[in-house]
Amino acid sequence: MSMKSDAAQPDFALIDAALKVFWTAAPFILIAACWQVASLFFPPFLFPSLLDVFSRVFEILTSWSQFSSVLATAMRILGGLAGAFLIGTVLGVLIVQWQPLDRLLTPVLIFFQGVPALSWVVFAIIWFHGIEFRILFIMVVTTLPAFTFQVVGALRGMNKDLLEMVMSFRPNRRKFFGAMVLPAVLPEILTAWKVNLGNASRVVVVAELVGSSGGVGYQLLQQQQLFDMAGALAWTLQLVFFVLLFQWFLSFIERVAFRYRAVSERSL
Repeated sequence: MSMKSDAAQPDFALIDAALKVFWTAAPFILIAACWQVASLFFPPFLFPSLLDVFSRVFEILTSWSQFSSVLATAMRILGGLAGAFLIGTVLGVLIVQWQPLDRLLTPVLIFFQGVPALSWVVFAIIWFHGIEFRILFIMVVTTLPAFTFQVVGALRGMNKDLLEMVMSFRPNRRKFFGAMVLPAVLPEILTAWKVNLGNASRVVVVAELVGSSGGVGYQLLQQQQLFDMAGALAWTLQLVFFVLLFQWFLSFIERVAFRYRAVSERSL
């Protein structure tokens, strides 16, 4: 009897997983349905059929000459973010360690945050000749303040009592960094990467629209000149897929690095 009753009970974990999948997919299904309905009443250059859009997506993915533009944009995003992160980390440590530098650099970084990305694009075109260096400069200067402020906030937010306790064991630099600094800074760093990833994807498209001969931004400009809405959507989706993929990768790192949190929460 007990075996039958256990078998008859619903699998709540499976139901919960199915509900999560449903609520994750529901907004996108709704958007796709609305778009498909609109394509029935408007001309293709305004609302193309989703079949046309996804056929163009497949064409881009299976054609190296086109997919190389997606990879070029992705590498520009990651290269710019990596450069901004390294510089921002160094500046963040220096700001925390040296108060005069804090007073000097913090207002400058705040000022940089207020400059529109398009202005930096114009400045880069005037100052530099190389396309790749222009885009790298734009990416770094637009994402540097956020990385720096996140590192500064994380370092200043470290628990003082915990810091004193760790220092009482007189750890070497490697152990101190692994036991104290990295766990305190990593959540802020991952958050900064997630925020800057979305900003960087928008900035790089603007940079490629104005001053590049390749990449997703350049391809979008070509589709705009041809009034090809299906192509414009297909190229946009390529960039969205890349951002979502890298966001998932950052979330995976976060789950692995902080899996102890889930264990401690279950033990409460």
